[in-house]
Amino acid sequence: MKLAHALLGALVLAGLGVPAFPAPEVNLDPSSIGAPAVSSWPTFNGDLSGRRFSTLTQITPANVSRLAAQWVYKITDVGAQRGAPVPVIKCTPILVDGVLYITIPDHVWALDARSGKELWHYGWLDHGGHLVGQRGVAVWKTNVYFLTPDNWLIALDATSGKELWRKNYADARKQYFSTSAPLMVKNHLIVGVGGDAMDMPGFLDSFDPETGALQWTWWSTPRDGDPALKTWPKESAAEHGGGMTWMPGTYDPELNLLYWPTGNTNPVFAGQGRPGANLWTESVVALDPDSGKLKWYFQVSPHDTHDFDNTTAPILFDRVVKGTPRKLVAQAARNGFFVTLDRVTGKYLVVKPYVPLDYTSGLSPEGEPIPIPDKDPSVGGSINILNASNWPAPSYDPQTGLFYVNATEGKAIYYLTDDSPEPSGYGGTGAGIGRTVRVLQAIDPLTGDAVWKHAYPNLNNAPTTVGPSILTTASNLLITGDDQRNVIVYTADKGRILWHQQLTANESGGIITYMLDGKQWILFGAGDSLYAYSLPQ
Repeated sequence: MKLAHALLGALVLAGLGVPAFPAPEVNLDPSSIGAPAVSSWPTFNGDLSGRRFSTLTQITPANVSRLAAQWVYKITDVGAQRGAPVPVIKCTPILVDGVLYITIPDHVWALDARSGKELWHYGWLDHGGHLVGQRGVAVWKTNVYFLTPDNWLIALDATSGKELWRKNYADARKQYFSTSAPLMVKNHLIVGVGGDAMDMPGFLDSFDPETGALQWTWWSTPRDGDPALKTWPKESAAEHGGGMTWMPGTYDPELNLLYWPTGNTNPVFAGQGRPGANLWTESVVALDPDSGKLKWYFQVSPHDTHDFDNTTAPILFDRVVKGTPRKLVAQAARNGFFVTLDRVTGKYLVVKPYVPLDYTSGLSPEGEPIPIPDKDPSVGGSINILNASNWPAPSYDPQTGLFYVNATEGKAIYYLTDDSPEPSGYGGTGAGIGRTVRVLQAIDPLTGDAVWKHAYPNLNNAPTTVGPSILTTASNLLITGDDQRNVIVYTADKGRILWHQQLTANESGGIITYMLDGKQWILFGAGDSLYAYSLPQ
């Protein structure tokens, strides 16, 4: 048995998906991507709106106290194979036809959703080395798509795990690396790219899901005489300006608009070599998914100098504002501002801090924050906020009308380490100071005000840079985790705690829920394990 297991592992790591148990045939109807997730969770946010809201109601405030773990799948032996640290599940599990797909860097597993048994495992040996996390896969028809740390788009057979084709879309030698989940929109397989302080531009690529042929590329900094170049001192600065597209976007099929958040500007902390707003970094952009053409943008952090990667999901929802129905998009940005925009035009309705901050002098006529230069990193150090949010998913509940985010309130001191006229790389550093508190907030997106808050205990020097994701349901439940390894269920309207259970690690991936065989399941990753909960029969 040990020899057979070793052989199987060798085959998998060579790039062959080898089934461990008989797998059901998987075939996702493309038209179901974007529909409310009920018996499946077919895309990163469940649907394409980014809400992470489920219409399921079997688990309720009245019976949630009976919630119990049904199975746990633990990743074993993977880290030791490459001398890597203990694997952490940072993906959102994807569910199609009773099969779950989970990832860590370089690896994809297919599991039986009812039992947690492994169906197949695909491994990849990358040459990039940036194993910071992997957010999950995309599924389309009979294919699964996966991004490797060294920027290969891999197409696998969803039933067997067999590799179908591969496409390299960014050069790891230029320090690009990939952590995102691909996003399927119509016949476009859209992938983003990551990278830290390597002075390269961010971009999105769209591929044909059948063949892997490139359809279009959108660069997150301007070039070739674009009028937006006036927000950079020169074209070469824009060509090295960052704006990575770390996380999946959202999509409105009626408007046929794709909404994507862009990351920090490079050099990261040293802004003296790039005066100007530095478009389209630190923005929410709206693109035509058929051509990749920019339709509008809103820059949340003009001329960022604090690594405020704008990675939090832009959530789509419709509301009546002053008697008029409006199509809106909202984001709890990493720089501490909550923004609500008209998603047709990009014009702002709300721009308001959701954590204490003092680094801006007000808003521009377009509603964009105006940074105070004295708050920029300095050789002697300057104080500003910690990252107020990060990549873990927020949620929007259309029944309560509230936007939910796990936020961090705290300060850091930022030093400038490269004060030359043309700095490169990070050009500085930052470190937290004083007391920090992680706070679950329920925000009214039409005002930016918190309706309720829940502060976590922050015991034993709990980490504050990344908080857990959030899921809401139609039965008035909000499911998330704290900084003490607890998964917690609240009432979504009032924030009352209904149930909690301590795990072996903090919740680290996206929470999903689905209905199989008449039973509602709740599933999430924590550390190296995937947990499946439901009500006992």
